Amino acid sequence: MTLRVSPLTLSKLRLAAQLILPTSTSPAQGPVDVVRWLTALQGQDLPGALWSIGLRSSGTVRSEVVAAFNSGELVRSCPLRGTLHVTAAEDLGWILRLTAERMLTAQATRHRQLEITAPDIDLVRDLALDLLERSGGRATREELFAVFEQAGQGTKTQRGYHLLFLLCLEGTLVQGPINSASTGTAQFYVNSKEWIKNSRVLDRDQSLAELALRYFRSHGPATIKDFQWWTKLTLKDINRGMAQLGDQLETIDCNGVSYYLAPATAALLGDGMETGDGAEKAGSAEPLRLPGARSVILLPGFDEYLLGYTDRSAALAPHHAPLTVPGNNGMFKATVVLGGQVAGTWRKAQGTAEKQRQLAGVVLPEFFGEIRPAQAKALEKQAARYAAYLNN
Repeated sequence: MTLRVSPLTLSKLRLAAQLILPTSTSPAQGPVDVVRWLTALQGQDLPGALWSIGLRSSGTVRSEVVAAFNSGELVRSCPLRGTLHVTAAEDLGWILRLTAERMLTAQATRHRQLEITAPDIDLVRDLALDLLERSGGRATREELFAVFEQAGQGTKTQRGYHLLFLLCLEGTLVQGPINSASTGTAQFYVNSKEWIKNSRVLDRDQSLAELALRYFRSHGPATIKDFQWWTKLTLKDINRGMAQLGDQLETIDCNGVSYYLAPATAALLGDGMETGDGAEKAGSAEPLRLPGARSVILLPGFDEYLLGYTDRSAALAPHHAPLTVPGNNGMFKATVVLGGQVAGTWRKAQGTAEKQRQLAGVVLPEFFGEIRPAQAKALEKQAARYAAYLNN
């Protein structure tokens, strides 16, 4: 029997599936476990990506997340949508083999505008690998740009960015260890073949099935449309992957749309206790209970809780979207999530300005409306958790 749920229920189920509010059935949650579970975690903003991992790893501090990059277990590259993501090192190769060709096609016009040719890529590949060999196996973006420029390969007007993007897309380079000299806001580029020791090898059908299963398991409830946006795969390939999954996923209905999710996540709907959010079983009015009704969470910008879906309205009211992404410019602010709903934004406090509004000395929140005293107290605890994460 299909279960009908409200949008609010979707948002609460996603809190559990994404390990933001883990349940008794959630998998282990060290930094590498978290990334492996999510498969690919949005990573344009490195400090924010580190906190996305840390907040899902109970008791984990920033230095432990950094250590997972420095050990080679986690890497950052462009496996999805031409955008930086964090993956477990062993997963990067098989994901790229699924997605790289379509990303190349999507960027072809831009590369022609930048006058990037196949011989240019051959040259910068040789230059990059030679630099890495001479510099102990790692180099900054600035160092790579310098050798490109010396060889007549311009790096202005985003040309340098796209040269590095292409070298990452083909699997030559990857962003690995954290550059401590950058105060943790950048990584060194390394030789992928030398840095990634245990790359998994899957055939195409295996890869399609695995990516679909892992997306819906970690992001569900989600739609096929969400998955297509997240991966940019064709519907034909998505259907090939989904056809292999059998009963490994379940479906629920929200406003007449089918959402896929893991059985363990769907099981959270089965205890028959009150939520007040209107969830009900088909043919009955039985209320259900989910985790997170009183939760308060400080999410970084670009977190998968919002960025993992093409339709974000379950967690973000449309009239609040301009406050979260000002000017619809693609730059997502860090958000305060109350009971599964985005209720404000926050930023890391700088200096002593507006000191009386800072929480734990590091968090400066801006709410869309009033919050209750209990929520304010819970927010202070979350700010203290973030401060502890930063300072260890």
